[in-house]
Amino acid sequence: MGSIRARLTAAYTAAFLGTLLIFSIAMLAVRREILFRELEARVQSEADQVVRAINLARNTGTDPIVAQKDPLAGPSVSFRMQAFLSLLEGYVLVQDSSQYDIYASPVVQQLSSSDRDVFSTAARVSTPSPAVRRVAMRSDDVLLATRVVPLSENARYRVYAALSTTGISYTPRELVGTMLVIAPFLLVMSMTVAYIIAGRAFRPIDRIIDQVEAITDGRSLHRRLAIGAAGDELARLSSTLNAMIERLETSFGALRRFTADASHELKTPLAVMRADIERSLSPTSTPTEQAIAIEEALQQVTRMADLVDSLLTLARADEGRFDLYREPVELGPLMREVVETARLLGEDAGLTIDAPLMENAEVLADLTRLRQLYLNLVTNAIKYTPRGGRVEMTLTRGEADVTFAVKDTGIGIAAADLPYIFERFWRADRVRSRASERGGFGLGLAICQWIAQAHGGSLTVQSRLGRGSTFTVVLPLAGSPGSGMTGEYESIVNSHNHEDSASGMLTAD
Repeated sequence: MGSIRARLTAAYTAAFLGTLLIFSIAMLAVRREILFRELEARVQSEADQVVRAINLARNTGTDPIVAQKDPLAGPSVSFRMQAFLSLLEGYVLVQDSSQYDIYASPVVQQLSSSDRDVFSTAARVSTPSPAVRRVAMRSDDVLLATRVVPLSENARYRVYAALSTTGISYTPRELVGTMLVIAPFLLVMSMTVAYIIAGRAFRPIDRIIDQVEAITDGRSLHRRLAIGAAGDELARLSSTLNAMIERLETSFGALRRFTADASHELKTPLAVMRADIERSLSPTSTPTEQAIAIEEALQQVTRMADLVDSLLTLARADEGRFDLYREPVELGPLMREVVETARLLGEDAGLTIDAPLMENAEVLADLTRLRQLYLNLVTNAIKYTPRGGRVEMTLTRGEADVTFAVKDTGIGIAAADLPYIFERFWRADRVRSRASERGGFGLGLAICQWIAQAHGGSLTVQSRLGRGSTFTVVLPLAGSPGSGMTGEYESIVNSHNHEDSASGMLTAD
């Protein structure tokens, strides 16, 4: 019983049989109560009939009780009254005021002495009322009704009528027996119906399983599952699986592009290294040529080492194994360093570097990674800005965050390329980037985005082709929500506020 279909069949059958059992017990209880009430009504009716017969005889001038000729025998009912009372079923007993039995039905007369004593004792202690009393004898269990017929101030007749409850006891037993006989047929029928219903219910799931098995070969991720009726649980399942397959297709595509791009990036320096090594080992090469070849090979080794280091950084970031050593960092000194480096690089490239606004702020960050983020954006702007252009850096402080923006007048990025700018190994002009001496690996912006997000911030870009680009980094201030600052750092922050605390301004000259 390992399949869900079999388990559902067993559960449905058990639930059906349990419901049937509860229903049968309820029916037995209701049926038994109905039978008892009917029997009570019959007992009351018999007792009332005896009373009406006695009153009718008295009203018509006929004494229902006659004295016996034998002086030792007590009074008894008349012949006509006895003939009427003999027609009644069950137990009928009539006593006079001295509790002498004037009439006892044949059923009462046939009782054993012990049962007769039990019945008589119960009759004597019964009080006349509309209610009935249950009397348990050895041979029978009866419901007893009591009536009183007043004759005079000190004389009265007592009437007792009783019916057996044996029929009530037999009826539930017969019902239970019937249920036990038909239970096996109901069990087989319920299991069959449940198995068929479960099979029909799981038929769409089987189709989904077949479709997923056909897609999971890795070459059919472009296919999607058919979606059934809207709002159905299986339709939601199909939609969820389609979304997952779409993400897998995107991931597989990115992985294939990543493998191809990484292979391409490594292929070129390896080919150059091989040529340099072969040239240095040539018997005809001079020492000067060998030194030049070795120097070029060393440059390619450095290039590949940088690539491997960038890949390792991103891989560790993806796995969450890259720890950031976060501490309160004053952005003023860091911005001076970034501006100074940018001006040195811009001077060689023939660019104008401006820093018109640098507001001091403090963030909780890894100083090394934060420096890498800012320098990557600055060097990237310098790299793709033609000679004579301009690069502008600003640092503005808000209520809960600080914004660093790098704006250039470079070649810009086409609108169609903007959604892919932070993808790994992606470059807007791949041919020019690889051929240019300034070409990189296409990993710098991906690393910058990871650093910004790891600090609880964001990195965005605005650009137009031929009109330059603006990269904006927004980081939360130390102590603000999302910065990762806890109470233990507040004293550290206060102790580090030692530079331009009045104005909070730092201007880079």
